[in-house]
Amino acid sequence: MISKTISIFKQSINDYHQFDNVDTALQNPYTTGSLEALLYHKNWIDTVQWHLEDIIRKPNIDPVEALQIKRRIDASNQERTDMVEYLDSYFLDLYKDVKAESNTPLNTETPAWAFDRLSILELKIYHIEQELIRTDVDEIHIQKCKEKLEILLQQEIDLFVAVEQLLNDIAAGKKQMKVYKQMKMYNDPNLNPILYKNANH
Repeated sequence: MISKTISIFKQSINDYHQFDNVDTALQNPYTTGSLEALLYHKNWIDTVQWHLEDIIRKPNIDPVEALQIKRRIDASNQERTDMVEYLDSYFLDLYKDVKAESNTPLNTETPAWAFDRLSILELKIYHIEQELIRTDVDEIHIQKCKEKLEILLQQEIDLFVAVEQLLNDIAAGKKQMKVYKQMKMYNDPNLNPILYKNANH
């Protein structure tokens, strides 16, 4: 499953960069409702947000544009969290019949949050690889990027093994899976005091 997940993340990243535009509409090639479609959509959100984060750091960005981008990033963060929770719902259903002992240990993160880390890692790998083909930088820059890429590729191997082991342990009842909804407060008009105080005026 993990190798297929990484392949889907890479596909999403490459598809996005055919356009390289944050306003490009999602064109998910997988069947709606499938795990593959969910993974592709998850990484597409991450990829668009990666580039929004780049844009907002333009030194001469117009303040109005910066505010618009910041609002988009906030919305993207909420959508990213929602997608992680959808993924965890998939895994909860997948392993619902596994019998684990009451003292079976919990992992520090759920499978979907581990997949989230994989998604971001694939973005880092892609963009460091792009640095290696630049022609407007010196050899020192290239060498530093090669060193970074080595570390990222090792991280990819380590995370691959760790996530695969986590899924195997959950499937075998050696680890429990428990999901806590993120309950982000800043986007909730009932929980963010700035929003609910302004709504009353």
